[in-house]
Amino acid sequence: MTQRAKTEAGGRAQATEPAHRGLSAAEVAERVARGEVNDVPVRSSRSTADIVRSNVFTRFNAIIGVLFVIILIVGPIQDGLFGFVIVANTGIGIIQELRAKKTLDSLAVIGDSKPTVRRDGTAAEIPTSEVVLGDVIELGPGDKVIVDGEVLESDGLEIDESLLTGEADPVVKQPGEKVMSGSFVVAGGGAFTATKVGREAYAAQLAEEASRFTLVHSELRTGISQILKYVTWMMVPTAVGLILSHLFTLNMAGDEAVRRMVAGIVPMIPEGLVLLTSVAFAIGVVRLGRKKCLVQELPAIEGLARVDVVCLDKTGTLTEGGMDVSDLRPLGGADEDHCRQILGALGASDPRPNASLQAIIDAYPARDGRRATDALPFSSARKYSGAALEGPDGEHTTWLLGAPDVLLPSGDDTLPEVDDLNAQGLRVLLLARAERGLHDAGVADQVRPTALVVLEQRLRPDAMDTLRYFADQGVQAKVISGDNAVSVGAVAGKLGMPGADSPVDARKLPADPDDMGKALEDGAVFGRVTPQQKRDMVKALQKRGRTVAMTGDGVNDVLALKDADIGVSMGAGSEATKAVAQIVLLNNSFATLPSVVAEGRRVIGNITRVATLFLTKTVYSVLLAILVACCQIPYPYLPRHLTLLSTLTIGVPAFFLALAPNKERAKPHFVRRVMRYAIPSGLIIGLAAFATYLLARSHYSGPDALPAETSAATLTLFLSAMWVLAIIARPYTWWRVGLVLAMGLGFLIVLVVPWLQNFFDLKLVGTTMPWAAVGIAAAAAILLEVAWRFIGRRFPA
Repeated sequence: MTQRAKTEAGGRAQATEPAHRGLSAAEVAERVARGEVNDVPVRSSRSTADIVRSNVFTRFNAIIGVLFVIILIVGPIQDGLFGFVIVANTGIGIIQELRAKKTLDSLAVIGDSKPTVRRDGTAAEIPTSEVVLGDVIELGPGDKVIVDGEVLESDGLEIDESLLTGEADPVVKQPGEKVMSGSFVVAGGGAFTATKVGREAYAAQLAEEASRFTLVHSELRTGISQILKYVTWMMVPTAVGLILSHLFTLNMAGDEAVRRMVAGIVPMIPEGLVLLTSVAFAIGVVRLGRKKCLVQELPAIEGLARVDVVCLDKTGTLTEGGMDVSDLRPLGGADEDHCRQILGALGASDPRPNASLQAIIDAYPARDGRRATDALPFSSARKYSGAALEGPDGEHTTWLLGAPDVLLPSGDDTLPEVDDLNAQGLRVLLLARAERGLHDAGVADQVRPTALVVLEQRLRPDAMDTLRYFADQGVQAKVISGDNAVSVGAVAGKLGMPGADSPVDARKLPADPDDMGKALEDGAVFGRVTPQQKRDMVKALQKRGRTVAMTGDGVNDVLALKDADIGVSMGAGSEATKAVAQIVLLNNSFATLPSVVAEGRRVIGNITRVATLFLTKTVYSVLLAILVACCQIPYPYLPRHLTLLSTLTIGVPAFFLALAPNKERAKPHFVRRVMRYAIPSGLIIGLAAFATYLLARSHYSGPDALPAETSAATLTLFLSAMWVLAIIARPYTWWRVGLVLAMGLGFLIVLVVPWLQNFFDLKLVGTTMPWAAVGIAAAAAILLEVAWRFIGRRFPA
């Protein structure tokens, strides 16, 4: 806390100059020259080199690169088209991730914390990276300890070190004691001197790893990696079998055998699936960035898409941060003017007031003649603050200001009046005189109630629409607040939230996680929730199989934000909440959250959808390679044929489908959900294409028979794969229908334009076999429809 704030706060017994002036400008320059600065890593994103490296040097780019070089050697160039596609795809991936990096970096600067540092006796906010060794850094409620240090000043300073030590209880810090980076202030204030900065600080390395821009640790990415691992295992024996079969059994020329082998291997690789996932995530970041939403970890987009319960803190989420005093009600014959004086002195005693106390300060400015000699900062755990005051006549009194139902015994005559006010959605604080010393453990026992301070909260205008959105999307909303349960219920009721008429006092919740989880399922609004209880409630819901998002902006939300599947912090929230949250709403608008959920659902739902396209191709490619090797016949396709088919039935349409709107909530078991359709679809398509190939081998003869057989088999393969695309494109919209028709038109153009026929070596011979190929494809389409409907009913996701 600054000396200026203390002086303005009512003339507490402090020196007019700060006891610790901080470093001088010359000392700061000297430390900067020695490199003793807080050079922590940039929070949000990877370097450009990392992005290029991760997109270029992949396992499958290496495999395809080798195959591309082989084709360049044996020729012709049209059989190496798949190599150019990979170059283009990799370029797209790099460009999109660089766009995401630019967005993240710019948002990170906006959302970066600026600690208050004292230099030459003057306190000012500076960027974290400009802190140097020996700086005096001021602390207040919600502030994050950014570097290791030693406490110089303490005014009821309580620091939560649970993120580092696991110890849940806040630690009271006195001058001379150590503070560690990564901890945060829950109550009181003070100042400390930086003893370790940059990478030497306790939590720096942890923060560096935890805050990297990353695409790992998500079910989607893990599932795709698992699929790719299995594909790799299948590729090697298949390649060996194909090359040996073509060289020694069929006595095919070496260059032709290599081309057929490459044609059998390349389509097994769902290389575009990895790229498309990266692109979809990156575009999601850019879209959210335009709405001032900082995604600190990319998997948060996926996680929020899977959320089915969102826990909301009332203050700062459903209500705006500010409040107004609407009434002052003296109790027991107390003088109203005297109450105003006491409230003014209490407000002046705290240099870092919370929203409630700030409203009191605005309504009742401090007057001369009454000053604070000691103060007890507000704590979310105890629900009250206090001060020891000295009157103009030298009288010393102790006063508390806090929750009436905490300071008063059950059954007190004042509580019914409090309940009536709470039922109107008003917030009520009790001003009470304590008989014991301010730091006595029993200071809140047997207090003398003096006045009720009635505060009116400001509802966020967009909160009702946001709650309605969650209800429509099947996401349960739970309001968990430290305020009085009735008051919280009244606020939620004004917003039309279901279950708001039955608020629950969290002090009556069972401690057992199973019993607590049941109570949480039944209720929607919970009041008088302690910070530790918020954490327990999140864990209880998770234990019941729920995917939980937690929103909050106060220091009392940190523990729950950290343990939730997805933590969402407001940009104006405390530094501690922004440090642990995966998503920061920099515009402080709760209404942005539906956009984040919708973006997550779009990304995950569409990737799941198009993954079926890619993996269907993998399945039929493996099946065709096995059948060809077993039957000792030439592989029917050249690489150019499968490049054409992949582009028209998968590559181009998948890109558009992956970016389309999708409101379906993401479901677990990605691999199982995709493969349950991909395997039967791939088998049906593979068998249909192979049947056409066998039929064509018996129909055509002569030296030019193989190209004619290939063309017929390609027609069946294309039409069957197009039907899978048509199924996946549902429900149809004008642009989806147009997309499918455009891909069909593209193939038709290849078949009728002479130079394209020659380039792709595709020419249908006669009429009997082409129509037979169409008939077999039609039968495959019917089987695909039956299989998809049966699987949808028999094995629902």
